[in-house]
Amino acid sequence: MITRLTIDKVYETARVEEVIGDFVVLKKSGTNFKGLSPFSQEKTPSFMVSPVKQIWKDFSSGKGGNVVAFLMEHEHFSYPEAIRYLAQKYNIEIEETEQTDLEKEKANSRESLYLVNQFAQQQFAKDLVSTDEGKALGLSYFKERGFTAETISFFGLGYALEKKDNFYDTAIKAGYSLKYLEETGLVIQNEYGNVDRFRGRIIFPIRSMAGRVQGFGGRTLTSSSKTAKYLNSPESDIYHKSQVLYGIYEAKKEIVKEDICYLVEGYTDVIQMYQKGIHNVVSSSGTALTHEQIRLLRRLTSNVVVLFDGDAAGLRAAIRGIDLILEQGMNVKICTFPEGEDPDSFAKHNSLEELQSYLQENAKDFIQFKTDLLLKDTQNDPVQKATTVREIVQSIAKIPDVIQQEIYLKQCALMMGLSEEVLFNALAQEISKKKTAIRQLIPTLETKPQVQKSLPTDRQENPMLLLERQIVGILLQYGNVEAFFDEVYIHFDGEGNLIEESKTIQTKVYEKVFLDLQQDEVELIQPEFQKLYQQLIHTYQTEGIIKPEKIIQQEDPQLGQIITDILLEDEQHYLHQWEKKNIYVKDRKSVVGQLVSETILTFRRYLIDQKINSILELIQQKPEESTQDEWLEEVMQYQSLKKVLSRKLNRVL
Repeated sequence: MITRLTIDKVYETARVEEVIGDFVVLKKSGTNFKGLSPFSQEKTPSFMVSPVKQIWKDFSSGKGGNVVAFLMEHEHFSYPEAIRYLAQKYNIEIEETEQTDLEKEKANSRESLYLVNQFAQQQFAKDLVSTDEGKALGLSYFKERGFTAETISFFGLGYALEKKDNFYDTAIKAGYSLKYLEETGLVIQNEYGNVDRFRGRIIFPIRSMAGRVQGFGGRTLTSSSKTAKYLNSPESDIYHKSQVLYGIYEAKKEIVKEDICYLVEGYTDVIQMYQKGIHNVVSSSGTALTHEQIRLLRRLTSNVVVLFDGDAAGLRAAIRGIDLILEQGMNVKICTFPEGEDPDSFAKHNSLEELQSYLQENAKDFIQFKTDLLLKDTQNDPVQKATTVREIVQSIAKIPDVIQQEIYLKQCALMMGLSEEVLFNALAQEISKKKTAIRQLIPTLETKPQVQKSLPTDRQENPMLLLERQIVGILLQYGNVEAFFDEVYIHFDGEGNLIEESKTIQTKVYEKVFLDLQQDEVELIQPEFQKLYQQLIHTYQTEGIIKPEKIIQQEDPQLGQIITDILLEDEQHYLHQWEKKNIYVKDRKSVVGQLVSETILTFRRYLIDQKINSILELIQQKPEESTQDEWLEEVMQYQSLKKVLSRKLNRVL
């Protein structure tokens, strides 16, 4: 178990904007940073990071918290995994107490899968350079491709020995469970026993954006038609092929820096270009592009250049990928290489300057590329040319930006020798088809079930919970502020008449809230609010001030979520730049006294309502009781109190 001292040191050292900046493109926005949500598909930034408060908030999904919470949400780390990741990032030595057998048994299964993959990567890398078979087959292959020892080590390349159960035996002897060896796909159970999946193959580790090994790609070195050339890890809890890009961990910083990404097909394409000096390059691992892969890139840049060799199959694949990229609102270009060349071979035989120059001169925007490609087949056939035009217009229709649509249509009209009016009409037809298809998926108003005018009582929002959240929010944001409060003292004289006295006092907000709730002898209902309330009051009473970067260090993600929501709710309008629309948000700190008074008065009013209802229920349950008159008199007194509070709140009963 990681010691509290290490956890505190991690929190003190880690910077939320630096950590999140490894995964999301952040831009300065006042004292904060903003960016596109990494948890939902969007084109307008709704993701905010506060360096001052060391928290983040995603307004599109509602998620938020501290730096650890981000890693738990985005990378699906457990709490210890997130702490370990940050400790490694900031070179903090981890101190641990010895785990019990029970604690070891409860180890997170996802972490076990990652640990097995990490061990496998290290073993394959070791076998590549330390065994005769690895050096003769695997290492010689990599050297033939021109990979240096530094490149091989950087990408963690390896070799799996030919013996059918070599890795299985090694892993079992090292103490790894067969269960996780099978779940990661490293070992397969069949009629021959426990067999290594990747035996006799060179190995390409596939890392997540955080750098953890999710799976492997293995290439056979034999030419047998019965053996698949490439073999990937099977789907598992930590590896989903459609959601990963090979090289994303190594390329992410350069992609953000250059604001452009080169997308290739294979592992060796990535490695060769990286070795040559083009570091902002990733691969779809030889499969067709998916929405998830494109969204992964969209978090880092809006600009993509797709690199393909000149064969027809590759070019057709490029066309399909273009439309998916366009749908995400990204700018896409295509670059093809001379016949017989691919990114790997071209990078290997040319200098960095020649490679950069070629990419710059030969990258075409998708209209030019698609037009050149499709028109090769049409020649002078008007029917085929019309079909080609429709295909291009269909691609343009996928672009969400109407200005870009118009620019591309004009460019297409010029290249195809057509009038702009004809193309705009064709675009309108495509958009109309799309809307019709969407409408068909949505039930008509007549078929929709009628919405109930009122929800059942147990489903309605409890006003008390909203008030409790408000009280916690006031303490969190303004607890140390000194303000003036209009105190209302209410009591009954000997004849039962209500006496009301007013007095203005000056005190700190947390003292006002604490004394009022103590006087009313009430506790907050919601356990999370109650726990936070006690934490905040204790901190104010012992330290006199709340430090957001300290209070956000909650091991319970739900508490961290509540704190983040409260701390950043007043800053949401900055994302939408309301002030440019002449909408100005009033600073709540300037009216904190009024805010506190109204909250406490409203809270008391609901407490009185609850008390009245409980007495009325008691009267109904025991109609014969002789104390009914006393109960009714008590109800009347509470009603009088309620009128006073309502008047103070300027409400009408």
